[in-house]
Amino acid sequence: MIVTTTDGVEGRRITAYLGVVSGDAVMGTNLFRDMFAAVRDVVGGRAGGYEKALQEAKQAALADLEAQAQALGADAVVAVDLDYEVIGGDSKTMLMVSANGTAVKLG
Repeated sequence: MIVTTTDGVEGRRITAYLGVVSGDAVMGTNLFRDMFAAVRDVVGGRAGGYEKALQEAKQAALADLEAQAQALGADAVVAVDLDYEVIGGDSKTMLMVSANGTAVKLG
């Protein structure tokens, strides 16, 4: 399955548009990640725990998107857009990643 942010697949012709597909992942951040991120905010540097949570959420959202496309019989998903959001009220302890694109058949 080809998943791309472009509006087509180079060298391939889109023969059918099967519809919009999406995948969403909401991941909780834990207390230890929050504590270490707070320290990193003061001393500088990268927050590895949050980076790992973000990667996991992105992979889960893309896997859901791909599964929806496969269920439609798609060969590819084009025009994929990834959106990121922090949710959870004042504590902001949930990370949401949403992936949307168009499932297509290729010739």
